[in-house]
Amino acid sequence: MLKYFLNLLRLDEIPMLHEQKIVLNPIGFVKTVAVGDEVKDKSLISQIVVHDELTDGLSGISSYSHLFVLFYLNQITDDKRRTLRVHPRGRMDLPLIGVFAVRTMLRPNPIGLTVVELVSAEGNVLTVKGLDAFDGTPVLDVKPYDYWDIVENVKVPSWWLKLKEEKQKKL
Repeated sequence: MLKYFLNLLRLDEIPMLHEQKIVLNPIGFVKTVAVGDEVKDKSLISQIVVHDELTDGLSGISSYSHLFVLFYLNQITDDKRRTLRVHPRGRMDLPLIGVFAVRTMLRPNPIGLTVVELVSAEGNVLTVKGLDAFDGTPVLDVKPYDYWDIVENVKVPSWWLKLKEEKQKKL
């Protein structure tokens, strides 16, 4: 059966994605007073300033408590974008794994993703809690977080569970 579906795909007819360019225009930018590692503080309040001409797109967003924020990690150098394997959190006691298997900023397409708490929405400004992005970071999109996004029985690697356990001990 699998062979049947693979024949239907005709991989030779699919455009080569690595030959395509994608152009994205930021919808706004981040405003924060945090610098350096301070951006990792999940209690931090910051703002997403959406371009004036896109303000109507925020209509109804205040009905949500949380948002996904996608942003461009504009401070990642071309050299760092070539990194394909890392130790999670830069910790040498954790395994060396591929960048697509960990939430690192070092990746070929440096796109950040964070779930934030929406504190308020006024005009073209979203005030949020927990955004781990630097001041001036281009925001690519915001999407509401809802019950469709909740996944049960999530599987994670043992190194991730080790990090979670260490974090809980600190609390």
